[in-house]
Amino acid sequence: MEATMETPTLNLIKEGLKEAMSYQEYKELVDKHAAEGSNTGPEVTEALAQYTLLNQRRMKRWAKTFKLDAAAQEAIADRDQPLTWLVLTESWCGDAAHATPIMDAFAQANPNIELKVLLRDEHLALMDAFLTNGARSIPKLIAFDAKQETVVGTWGPRPTPATAMVNIYKAEHGKLTPEFKQDLQVWYNKDKGKAIAADLLELL
Repeated sequence: MEATMETPTLNLIKEGLKEAMSYQEYKELVDKHAAEGSNTGPEVTEALAQYTLLNQRRMKRWAKTFKLDAAAQEAIADRDQPLTWLVLTESWCGDAAHATPIMDAFAQANPNIELKVLLRDEHLALMDAFLTNGARSIPKLIAFDAKQETVVGTWGPRPTPATAMVNIYKAEHGKLTPEFKQDLQVWYNKDKGKAIAADLLELL
């Protein structure tokens, strides 16, 4: 996708990058909301606050347990041009809690990859430029080459196998149930981040 041909989108990305947080700042924001029993976004509810607390724990667990294998590290190191990964998310998003720590592992493995975070509901115009099947699905990663002023790819909201699981379930049942969402979390834990890492390597 040539963002140079879509000036409004390019401007939204540039404006977003001015306001974006580092991943460390995002983690601290999630920690703050978890401690206060609240959540990011315009609507604060007990359910969203509970998801935020759960996601804080997930993010910390992934940060400790996820490790890139040697082949992945070598592939990541091959990226010799600067690239910004701009991620739209919110503290209550379960898929993001699994994905963002793995994105951070990629950024830690190569200084040419910069990971930046924006809250979706504070940047809806940018979100609406990167919808998934017409929905404001998060997390949404926008891979941006600032030098060339192009979007070189996007990812999200879920890794390829999980997306297939969701699509099949929706086709059969119409919507995702709490039981399915629980099964999806179990799948994430069993997969150990491999599917997300594989997708992100493709994005590079």
